[in-house]
Amino acid sequence: MDGIIVINKEKEYTSHDVVAKLKKKLNISKVGHTGTLDPNATGVLPILIGKGTKFSKYLINHDKIYEVELELGKKTDTADIEGKVIEEKNVDEKYIKENLLQVLESFVGKQEQIPPMYSAIKKDGKKLYEYARAGEKVEIEPRKIEIYKIDLNKYDKNIISFVVSCSKGTYIRSLCEDIAEKLNTLGYMKNLKRLQVGKFNIKDAVYIDDIDLKNVNDYLITLEEILRGIPCINLDEKKLKLFLNGVQLTDNNIDGLYKIYVANKFIGTGTIKKGLLKRDIIL
Repeated sequence: MDGIIVINKEKEYTSHDVVAKLKKKLNISKVGHTGTLDPNATGVLPILIGKGTKFSKYLINHDKIYEVELELGKKTDTADIEGKVIEEKNVDEKYIKENLLQVLESFVGKQEQIPPMYSAIKKDGKKLYEYARAGEKVEIEPRKIEIYKIDLNKYDKNIISFVVSCSKGTYIRSLCEDIAEKLNTLGYMKNLKRLQVGKFNIKDAVYIDDIDLKNVNDYLITLEEILRGIPCINLDEKKLKLFLNGVQLTDNNIDGLYKIYVANKFIGTGTIKKGLLKRDIIL
């Protein structure tokens, strides 16, 4: 059993919980995920199964799409609904209604973002949330991100609902606080639903309780499907032996990643650089 299952994660589950539950349900040991989704967040969580775990490096850098609820007028210590309210500020309804679309649009593009203190980013060997829990203040380095698109769904009673398409590494909690600041108030992330990770959409996702050994193949995306669109190279038996032994083979294809086949059977991936093909991931 090798590939990916796109889980529609429910609230209260950690990403680790999902992995552990699938291991037990499917009676397999090799299960992993491509990126943490907070316990209070829901939505798309791609889970790597069996030999699919070998391909995590090609799946962790995907762009993402989120549906977000931002509550104005309050600031929490964690920047989301899980934290304690540490500050409150009036919300100017008239100003927000007049400026909301313009403010949202101002966040589209490449930029630097300061991650929240309650995050797993490391500084000097410690995770930021460890400093936060100890009450220690540290300087947080901004990270380069890109917001591709923001669409307003609704604004009602201090709640802004919007959909954002963004690059890897974007913290939606920080985005919520920054939007609120531009609206001359405070804010925190009230709800977060991940709609898409790379090509994996919530329409294709399944709840973990709906999966069992009898139907798992209905939801399993094969490794070949995961790498759809990547060009392929067919090797004969002689070249295969050299390839598997780590010998770099001369190849006139352009540089990049390739699916490798032998007698029409997918065996893994290889990379070409400066006319030389070498092994990458072997199943």
